[in-house]
Amino acid sequence: MTLARAGYGSRRSAEGLIAQGRVTVDGRVAELGDRADPSRASIAVDGIPIPANPELRYFAFNKPRGVTSTLSDRHASRSLAEFIPAGPRVFPVGRLDRDSEGLLLLTNDGELANRLQHPRYGVEKEYLVEVDGTFSRNEAGQLQRGVRLDDGVAQAIRVEQVQQASARSALTVVMAEGRKREVRRMLEAVGHPVRRLIRVRQGPVHLGRLAPGTTRALTVEEIADLYRTTGLDRAAVGQRRPGPGGRARTAVPDRARTPAAKEDRPRA
Repeated sequence: MTLARAGYGSRRSAEGLIAQGRVTVDGRVAELGDRADPSRASIAVDGIPIPANPELRYFAFNKPRGVTSTLSDRHASRSLAEFIPAGPRVFPVGRLDRDSEGLLLLTNDGELANRLQHPRYGVEKEYLVEVDGTFSRNEAGQLQRGVRLDDGVAQAIRVEQVQQASARSALTVVMAEGRKREVRRMLEAVGHPVRRLIRVRQGPVHLGRLAPGTTRALTVEEIADLYRTTGLDRAAVGQRRPGPGGRARTAVPDRARTPAAKEDRPRA
């Protein structure tokens, strides 16, 4: 029943996975008839942890322009609070600044959220960016070699021009970190102020045709890919508590905590 609830087909299909020896509970190959507490046990299929705990939730959200990436901000005219799905509370994985749009992951899986944001794990973030001016290969190379900003050198993994008009260019920019307004500052540093910025991918999860202001539940395959990407071996419900300077951050149970959980949350 736990596997079926996590999205692995019917009960019969789940029993088939167990019979094939593809399911483990706390590292031990499961057998038909075994019982496990999904809120405590580490349950995996083909070595990938599954979100068997009924309290765990994973969503993709298309953030519209003008919405702040916080759940509560008395200075913001619009925040994420009006878009959060009903049920156990979820939190944004990182941030997009108010003027940026696109994919924002929402979850209450604390350790996964920490790893997705920590530069150590190199989780890619891909942006579609419209800038002023004609963009050159030399400038793309400059961004990939690294641009010095006031908070250090910022470096893109990949920059490609996808469209060119008379006075504007459209680019795809792939990053592995997310400092505050980093993509905007990098492009401005090479002479191309950003007119529009949309995040279209975070790790293996794509924005696709998700309409602005709407959410969708991540598929079992997407969640498994996120765990593969971050090398995580356990799903755990996280909580929120004040971080440095009074900012909220995701906290996880001590048994699941890694050095990644102690870092400030980067902002894309």
